[in-house]
Amino acid sequence: MLVAGVDDAGRGSVIGPLVIAGILIEEVDIPKLVQLGVRDSKLLSPTRRETLATEIKRLVKRYEVVKLSPAEIDKIVTTGKKLHRLNWLEAQAMARVIELLKPDVAYVDASDVVEERFKQQILEHLNFKIQIVSEHKADRNYPVVSAASIIAKVERDREIADLKAKYGDFGCGYPTDPKTLEFLHRCLGSRGEYPEFVRKSWKPAKKIIKEKDSQQTRLC
Repeated sequence: MLVAGVDDAGRGSVIGPLVIAGILIEEVDIPKLVQLGVRDSKLLSPTRRETLATEIKRLVKRYEVVKLSPAEIDKIVTTGKKLHRLNWLEAQAMARVIELLKPDVAYVDASDVVEERFKQQILEHLNFKIQIVSEHKADRNYPVVSAASIIAKVERDREIADLKAKYGDFGCGYPTDPKTLEFLHRCLGSRGEYPEFVRKSWKPAKKIIKEKDSQQTRLC
């Protein structure tokens, strides 16, 4: 039986893409993932993730990666409630990965607080029957999802490294990082607008714009 694992990286970031990755493997080969030391990517160092990503790609039958740009994210988020729309967009991207992999069963890390609803959102975008297991913390509980999470994280880390090489160090890219927020402030100060790799629909980014507009109003 062919089994897929699907997970994301960069969902909450204000900078860079949201990356969805999926792997396809024979069910009998799943123990080999465990032997490699595969686990949730957040529990691994960047160096270890890079090494494992290479080993995973050699082991699996196939892997697929879909990257959602900040522009794609902003477009869907601004048309409705952020969380609901982002869940829908991510379900669509996961369906795209699953469609490319064509597994018998797919395990996904549920982004929605309601696991079953997220599963149904994925199924709505598929034109073939498939068993989907949608659970929270699937990246910790299922090696196939752990493997997908590692590939997704490595792909996103490479994107972030390329951006830093071009634009300078902006921290981890998440709004909880003071260095990231400082970078957003600098962008508006020097450019007057955010670059294309910033998610302009994110609350912290919008807040900084509002603060800047307020300051300009007081100066007039």
